[in-house]
Amino acid sequence: MTQLTSETCDEPSGRSEYWKVLWLACVGAFTAYFCMYAFRKPFTAAQFDGVQWCGLSVDLKSALLISQMLGYLFSKLMGTYLCASIPENRRAVVLVGLIAVAECALLAFAVVPDDWKVVAIFINGLPLGMVWGIIVRYLEGRRCSEVLLAVLCCSYIVSSGIVKDVGIWWMTQGSISESWMPFVTGLTFLPFFLISIWMLSRLPPPNEEDRRHRSERVSMPRAEQLAFLKRFSAGLLPALVFYLLLTAFRDYRDLFAPEILESFGYADSPGLFTRIELPVSLVTTVALASLMLVRDNRRAVLTVYFAMFLGACGIGLSTLLLAYGMIDGVTWMIFVGLGLYLAYVAFSTVLFDRFLAATRSTGTSVFAIYFADTLGYAVSLVVLLSKDLLAPQVSQMSFLVSSSVVVAVVGMGSIACSWWLVRKQFQANS
Repeated sequence: MTQLTSETCDEPSGRSEYWKVLWLACVGAFTAYFCMYAFRKPFTAAQFDGVQWCGLSVDLKSALLISQMLGYLFSKLMGTYLCASIPENRRAVVLVGLIAVAECALLAFAVVPDDWKVVAIFINGLPLGMVWGIIVRYLEGRRCSEVLLAVLCCSYIVSSGIVKDVGIWWMTQGSISESWMPFVTGLTFLPFFLISIWMLSRLPPPNEEDRRHRSERVSMPRAEQLAFLKRFSAGLLPALVFYLLLTAFRDYRDLFAPEILESFGYADSPGLFTRIELPVSLVTTVALASLMLVRDNRRAVLTVYFAMFLGACGIGLSTLLLAYGMIDGVTWMIFVGLGLYLAYVAFSTVLFDRFLAATRSTGTSVFAIYFADTLGYAVSLVVLLSKDLLAPQVSQMSFLVSSSVVVAVVGMGSIACSWWLVRKQFQANS
């Protein structure tokens, strides 16, 4: 396939080819981020039963989860600046390099003693947090960004479950040990990752029509980043509070899914993670992709708020049904996941892309997303540590169910407050 230019895609004769390339963007973005999870999440499928870290009262798995999250947190912090400043012609090389570092860290994870695995998994997390931001740079600022970003988000909803199932398959059917399983799983998905990066590298940048509808996306100097935060922080701050809780809630649900499902009586059920996350990803993708039909950017922002409020309600309602015995554990995991990701994905992708367009701000939404993610993973880390240190006797399932009530109540209140403030700000600037 020849490389298209933005000018070619503006011409009528080039439009059909342009849409073909955008279809490749969906496939490339989905596959790339799907495969990234094969380098990040498989080790969570292993339980490392009875193994303590450094002879302390800390389980090895908990130490590994915290260590990787620390690496991922630092990666997000670095990505706040780096992902928005990488030149277009260097994105593909950087993405391949990040994955290569992560896979080498998994090789180290396989061969070092148990106590040193926390160092290897920390190094594994350091590059992976920046993959998301670089991929988003290929997709944002287009007339159909909602579709592209929704497909991208679909990948990480469904991939976490699938790569866990692949990891379990390697351990049970391939006789791969818990230590070697993450490396082997990553190696399995590496060729598909390379193909997907080639697809993304063939995309033309947003054309004039894209810029007219969504504003131009350029790297933001530090001064402009601070000015953006100062200008819009009042309206977005309540929604950010909800997002921080959602990030911690999402991570806990994902990281301890095997233990939570075992508490519900679903231990060692083949393909269970995939069966849970697949309907969640499909419904979330369709719902958020449909926002492309809302052409007015300000109205789209307010519609995103409605989606986040609906997600908070879904978390609360599904937990209420579970408490009254009206649904089982797997159904609850599906419905609470749907509410969780409907709100989480709406905030982390579509909200900032449309907010920049609605305010006609030049810049990239990656900066805003990574700023929120850095805070979100910090909160997630605090929650993990607090649970292990302050409430070790509480099961993962009980903790998640209790947390869902807090997330739902705080979410509905904070989203309503943020919606009112942003709507008032839009009216003042009309």
